[in-house]
Amino acid sequence: MNTAASQPSFPTWQPGARELQNSGIVQLMRALGTPDYDELLRVSVDEPERYWRTVMRECAIAWDQPPTGYADLSRGPQFPSWFPGGRLNWVNTILAWSRNPATAQRAAVVAEREDGSVSALTYAELEVRVREFAAGLAQHGVRQGDRIGLLMENGVEATVSLLALVHLGALVVPLFSGFGVDAIVARLSAAEARMVIASTGFSRRTKRVDVQGALREAWGQLPQLERVVWKRAEGEAAQDARDLDWQQVAAAGQGSTLAPVSVTPDTPFMVIYTSGTTGKPKGVVHAHGSFPIKIAHDALVHFDVQPGDVYCWPADMGWIAGTLVLGCALLRGATLVCYDGAPDYPDWSRMSRVVERHKVTHFGSAPTLIRGMASHEALALAGDRSTVRLLITAGEGIAPEHFNWFQQRFGDGTAPLINYTGGTEVSGALLASVPVRPIPPSGFNTVSPGVAADVVDADGRSVTGEVGELAIRAPFVGMTQSFWHDDERYLETYWQTIPGLWVHGDLALRTPEGNFFMMGRSDDTLKVAGKRLGPAEVEEVVLELPGVAEAAAIGVDDADKGQKLVVFVIARPDAPPADALQAAVIGHVDKRLGRPFRPGKVHVVSQLPKTRSSKIMRRVIRSVYCGRPPGDLSSLDNPAALDEVRAAAEA
Repeated sequence: MNTAASQPSFPTWQPGARELQNSGIVQLMRALGTPDYDELLRVSVDEPERYWRTVMRECAIAWDQPPTGYADLSRGPQFPSWFPGGRLNWVNTILAWSRNPATAQRAAVVAEREDGSVSALTYAELEVRVREFAAGLAQHGVRQGDRIGLLMENGVEATVSLLALVHLGALVVPLFSGFGVDAIVARLSAAEARMVIASTGFSRRTKRVDVQGALREAWGQLPQLERVVWKRAEGEAAQDARDLDWQQVAAAGQGSTLAPVSVTPDTPFMVIYTSGTTGKPKGVVHAHGSFPIKIAHDALVHFDVQPGDVYCWPADMGWIAGTLVLGCALLRGATLVCYDGAPDYPDWSRMSRVVERHKVTHFGSAPTLIRGMASHEALALAGDRSTVRLLITAGEGIAPEHFNWFQQRFGDGTAPLINYTGGTEVSGALLASVPVRPIPPSGFNTVSPGVAADVVDADGRSVTGEVGELAIRAPFVGMTQSFWHDDERYLETYWQTIPGLWVHGDLALRTPEGNFFMMGRSDDTLKVAGKRLGPAEVEEVVLELPGVAEAAAIGVDDADKGQKLVVFVIARPDAPPADALQAAVIGHVDKRLGRPFRPGKVHVVSQLPKTRSSKIMRRVIRSVYCGRPPGDLSSLDNPAALDEVRAAAEA
């Protein structure tokens, strides 16, 4: 991950008159009466009740009953209860734009498919569609508190489905469209999901990609799963008596006046699973009075999203980015532009053509896509991008040259490029940039207001000019409530490394100028094409193969994906030859976890570096394989294993 703090050959972006006079962060500064951004930052941490009351007013958060305070910390800082005394349903903040005559006929969602077809809903139409689909689901038994899987490509139906579940007070369980059977089973069984809303498949480069096969196979292992609502392609029919049709469910609610369920701010609306370094995926829990308020805040403060803007950031609904992007646009009264298809189909001009067709003002991209576009510049820049006012990148580290290319070439050099980092567990940003400060290439010019983020050493002391742990010193709006039915693991993951601090698992560098740079993960979590995956999930799948005795999975830098998966295996005596075993591992991981997680390399070795207590030293494997110093080896039991790792790297 190349996030070097000094890149003199690349310019630092400077704010212009528009950003300094009319941006969302300036609006908030005026509302707070703060003379400058530094004072706003101070108020956001030292006077949180005043800060968030003002934020919610500026973001027009719709409350059924206003809160009487900022937070109830009676259960400790690890388990805050936000905005006590209040009642809301966050879908009402979106639907308020439908009920306003000035905005009701404005486009809310525009969905472009790979074949070029486009569907759209105004805000007024969105309200009707959400209410009718919610009513149809209710007729099929969906109630407040139910966990409902969502496995759909981004577009009108996915947006309506998610908001309808929020409307009912149910909990969305997002599923990545590339998941294999095991990953689907693990998440739906842990959440005890009663229903899934899913597409049967989608198009990629004119070919139909099947989704229902994996879901139907998973269904056989999910006795609690009662129904699947299928969004079908033309000509497809039901295959099971328990199947429901998406359009028919929507039609069943036609004419409904069902109102959104009013809930307390700490009522969950989402359980989304993210991977750790050991064991099963972690069920992150987000609530009505936390995640949406943090996202509306970040859309105003970091992304300067205003009513009437056109917001496009291609994201899969199975990851946190799907709901984040939806919220950034619709909570702020902007138009959400969804694209469902390959970003290079029919060629690399596709993204710029999407920008041109829909007059996009805000465009976000993962670094993986930016690298692809930069490698095909002539085509990538073929569409008119003059409407773009702000650019966003997030999901993984980005090299300064690619950051600069995106800002200077895809953008016009005057639009700010906001680097944004947080994670599934924290809703939105911990570190980001604001358009009223200079932005260094690949870096972040601020902590996100309202988050007491810091860079600390092993004892929790603030450090500047050296790499440290990214930590948060106080509870913050947007943090997960816990892990689903697993408080102990939640506390162990974030609160016990340095007592009293949330330790996020990322390494960061703060410069004397107050900028920040991400320096990689401090744990072993893999991040392939911006998607997080725990090594244990990979290793457990690999160990299913009869020829594999032991396995270790690491992520290494990759020019296209950011990281690629590399697997080391120890073969059993009766294993097939090395090349056949390598092919078997690649194919099995592809089938079980999905093609995006297909290993880039598989190495067959006779031993793996281990501690004296027989724990595999993944971090040492990764360092040696990548030619970096291995660090402290005092607990290494078998130094000869490092020679095999080095030989594998040179092979």
